[in-house]
Amino acid sequence: MPYKFSPSSLSLLKECPRCFWIHFNKNIKRPDSIFPSLPSGMDKVLKAHFDSFMVKGELPPELKLDSRYKLFNDAELLAVWRNNFKGITYTDKNGNVFRGAVDNILVKNGKLVVLDYKTRGFPLKEDTATHYQNQLDIYNFLLRKNGYKTLNYAYLLFYHPSNVESSGNVVFNTDLVKMKISVSNAEKIFSEALKVLNSNIPNASEECGYCTWIKENEGV
Repeated sequence: MPYKFSPSSLSLLKECPRCFWIHFNKNIKRPDSIFPSLPSGMDKVLKAHFDSFMVKGELPPELKLDSRYKLFNDAELLAVWRNNFKGITYTDKNGNVFRGAVDNILVKNGKLVVLDYKTRGFPLKEDTATHYQNQLDIYNFLLRKNGYKTLNYAYLLFYHPSNVESSGNVVFNTDLVKMKISVSNAEKIFSEALKVLNSNIPNASEECGYCTWIKENEGV
C-alpha cells in the first residue's frame, strides 16, 4: 500500500514508532491538541512581507545576507511549493508520495537555499535550531529529486517578541541561523519509515504519553 508522507507526519516516527505505525496502517490518529493561532497568523504576515521585497528584487533587512543572494522570484511556482496540499512532491517507484511545503527559497549563484521562518515566545536556546534539522533535510531532498540544485545549507529565521513600544506596536527580535543539510539523512528517514510500516507493529517509545495512557487505562 503506497503511503503519503510530510515532514510533520515523519516527525511522529521519531516521537513514537508505534503511534506512527497505527497512524498510517490503522488510520487511528492521535487526538488533536490545542494549537495557537498566532504562529499561523505570523506565517501569513511574514510571507506577504517577504513577497513585497521579492517583487522589488530586494532582501528584507532582517536577513542580513550579501548581494549574492536573491529571493526566488517565480511567484506562481512558489505558491505551489508553499501549499500544504501540493508542496514540493516526489513519488518513488512504489507509489509512495513525499511532500513538503516550504516558507521561502533563496537563490545564490543559480542554486537554491531553503529559508524557513519560525515564531517563538522566547529567545533561542543552544539546541533550538537542531529540532528542525530533519525538516530542512527533507526539503532539500525533495528539491533535488525535482531536478533543482541546492547548496549544502539552509537558513532558519527566528522571530521572538522583544518589547511593546509606546505606540502599541510589538517589536520582534530576529535570529538567522545557518544550518548544514544532509540529503542522505532524509533518504534514511524515508527508508526507516517504510521499513517500520511494512513490519509488525513496533514497541512504543518510553517517552510516549499517549501509549503510556492507553497502557495504564486498558480495560477501563
